[in-house]
Amino acid sequence: MESPPPEPVAGLKPEAAASRRIPWPIIALAALALLLLGLFWFGHEIMEGDAAELDRAIILALRVPGHPEQPIGPHWLPSAVRDVTALGSTTVLTLVVIVTASFLALQRRFRSALLVLAATTLGALAVTLIKVLIARARPDLVQQLMEEASHSFPSGHAANSAIVYLTLATLLFPVVRGWRMRGFVLAVAMLLVGLIGVSRVYLGVHWPSDVLAGWAFGSCWALLWWGIELRLFKAR
Repeated sequence: MESPPPEPVAGLKPEAAASRRIPWPIIALAALALLLLGLFWFGHEIMEGDAAELDRAIILALRVPGHPEQPIGPHWLPSAVRDVTALGSTTVLTLVVIVTASFLALQRRFRSALLVLAATTLGALAVTLIKVLIARARPDLVQQLMEEASHSFPSGHAANSAIVYLTLATLLFPVVRGWRMRGFVLAVAMLLVGLIGVSRVYLGVHWPSDVLAGWAFGSCWALLWWGIELRLFKAR
């Protein structure tokens, strides 16, 4: 005798009840693990491949020919670029995350606040781990216009700024109405992340491939956590 089909969950359509049984946390963890492995593989390929020549050419193009200690542009530009790069520093990003999480908590959006803290903290730890495993040296072709002590790949400023600012942009989607306003918020976040990454190359503290990897990792990380929020929280 055939057993009767399982009864659907009360209040849900059969399709919705079946989707609730999909192990989204496991899928999310697998996606995050693949992302980390992909970044690790890319780092080794960059260090062993021909992309290093392109890295060198781009950095040298941002310096006065024959004077690697002198960046191109007017005399005030290096100071302005340092101001831009500070927007992706650990101090500034930490303050932004704390203020945002506190605001969400005061609005009684505790799950969103925890999501912001988890996404940014775990993302920063992942970037630090990859830096240690790859252990790529910072550029030595030109004089660095600011001091940095950690390893070069991937760019922490590029990755962490993408994680923080893109995550905050997506959190504003439920508040901002209309595709034009949402597009504006996302465009501002992407512009900010882009300027921070470019500033790292101009200052001579990162190879261009470091920044490219940071952008890619941070953007994918923010997108994955946005998906986690949609699946685990908004689907309830």
